[in-house]
Parts: sequence; structure tokens; C-alpha cells
Amino acid sequence: MAISNDILSSTLRILKDNEVDNLFKAVPLLDQIRAAGGVETYDGGQKLDRPLILSEHSTITQLSSGYEPVNLSAADVLRTASFNWCDAVAPIIITKKEEMSNKGERAIISIAEARMKSVMGMLKREFEKQFVAGTSTILSDLLTLNGTAGSGINTGFLEALAFGSQTNTVGGLSKSAFQNDLQNQYATIAGSGTNPVNDALTSIYIDAQTRTPDGSAPNLILCSAALYKAYKDELYTNQRFIDESVLDGGKLALAFNGARMFVDPFMDGSLTSASNEINAYVLNTNFMKMVFDTDGNFEMTDFMDATGYASRYAYITVRTQLAFDHLASQGIVDGLAN
Repeated sequence: MAISNDILSSTLRILKDNEVDNLFKAVPLLDQIRAAGGVETYDGGQKLDRPLILSEHSTITQLSSGYEPVNLSAADVLRTASFNWCDAVAPIIITKKEEMSNKGERAIISIAEARMKSVMGMLKREFEKQFVAGTSTILSDLLTLNGTAGSGINTGFLEALAFGSQTNTVGGLSKSAFQNDLQNQYATIAGSGTNPVNDALTSIYIDAQTRTPDGSAPNLILCSAALYKAYKDELYTNQRFIDESVLDGGKLALAFNGARMFVDPFMDGSLTSASNEINAYVLNTNFMKMVFDTDGNFEMTDFMDATGYASRYAYITVRTQLAFDHLASQGIVDGLAN
């Protein structure tokens, strides 16, 4: 007896969260921003609107005698960063010929599961590529962390320029108009010094922490393989501490002041600033968010018969966007040859 579309759909949904395909490529931003609490969900809407406090509401009056006139001047402190959704879909298709060549319910489910893993892996890699590098030729509606001069992406969130000299437009707001909140931290790795990678990360960490509204610090670092290796070499003779949940996984893992560090395959030397290669994004997931629609977080539709074709199919649908609440708490590092 042929397996029904309903049973096939419900079975694959159970298996969906455990997908791994043979073309595996790490997607640490997608994986780790979720683990760090940087994922939010919205229920529909034409746009994503994030209200930001970008100026002081009123002024302070010191009362020395108690009879001083109080300055009642005030300003509207709220500005709205607005982001368009990125909608994407990819089909899972099984032909009637394949079903007849692979008799039995388990065989058909195995084919569908393999196709689902392939589609999920493809989607995640393409999303990670655009989020991190901004070089996807498919997901042009998706925003990116990469806003460096060498890449020419003037809507990317993080620029490899000194604080105060950044000019990108992010969420419809000018970074030059709201320097204290929308300009990211920047450090370059100098060739001199005993620990140049540590020095650059320390500079980012201090500058970001002192400008973060809630007093938190960066908690996620995406980096190139070259920076990861250089940092590991600097720490070789030193004792270091890492979250035990990562250690228990048996993975090669480093941390910087509690911020977990992961190599991202899309930071492979192709990302450049004006004159240097981009080596790391230093993120605070309290203020950097990956937002999904409640019905578009890599959701799978029901299988249905394809009209005019001897096959059936289901869609994996995604509705997402990269958004921020504060950029001065984030940073970018360049200067090391990848």
C-alpha cells in the first residue's frame, strides 16, 4: 500500500530538526545565535520595525538653591529601524518512478528524508553565506553583517572603519547621524606585539562593553580559520576556560572573555575591507537578532501531488531577516591574512 501524503508529511516533520546532509558545511551563525538567545519570532507583518532610543529625551537641571528654573525642553527619542522580510522557498520532490523503484514505506520515507536533508542544508548554507559575507546571488533581500568598504555593501551592519567615520545606511537610518548607537567598534590586528589577536579582541571588547546599554558584553565571535589558529597559538601556554556544555561535546572550542568563538567557512579570505581581510565579527546577541516569522522558520508544507507530473512535492519555507537594536555593542576585526 502506498504511503499517503499526510503520513509522509508528518514523518518528515519529526525528522526535520535532525537534518544533516552529505554536503555539510558549518553554519555557526545560524546555530550559535539561536543557542545564545539571539533568535526572535514575529507573527506576520509587511515589515520588521525595531524602535530604537537614539537621543536624550530631556536635559538635567541642577538645583543648587532650589529656585532654579527647570529646563522643560524635550525631544522625541525614538527612531524606527525598518527591515523588509526575506522570503524563500525550496521544494522537496519525489517522482512516481522513484517510488515504484523503491517499494515499501520505509524506502520511500528514506528517499524523502534524504531529499529533505539536502534541501535544508542548501537553504542554511545560502542563508549563512548572505548573513556573513553578503555574497549570495539568490537571497538579495537578506541583510548582512558585512558592510565593509572593500565589499561595497553600504547597507551591511558592520564596517571596518574607525568609530565615528562610518557612513552606511542600516535599517533606513544613517550611521553618521547616530554615531553613539549605530556605529560599530573596529580594531585591526597589528603585526607587532606579543599577542596581536588578543590585543585587537580586547580593544573591541572594552569599547563595546563601555557603550552597551545594559552593561552586557559580546558573547559570540565568528572568525576566519586563520584568526582562530593565531589566537589558539597565543593561548597555547596559558590556562583558558570554556563553557562545559561545549567541552562535553568534544569539539575544538575557544572563548574570549566568555564569548564563544567559532570558525565560519564563509570568512575564508574573500571578505575584504579597504585594504585588509576581514577576520572576525564580535557580536552581542542581546542586540543583534535573527528574526523569523512564526510560520517561516524552516517550516515544511504538506506533500501534494504535482499537477501534470508523476511526482509529489512539499516546500521548505523561510521568512527571516537580520536585525539589530544597537550596533555600538558589536565589532569587526581585520588585518590578518586569511
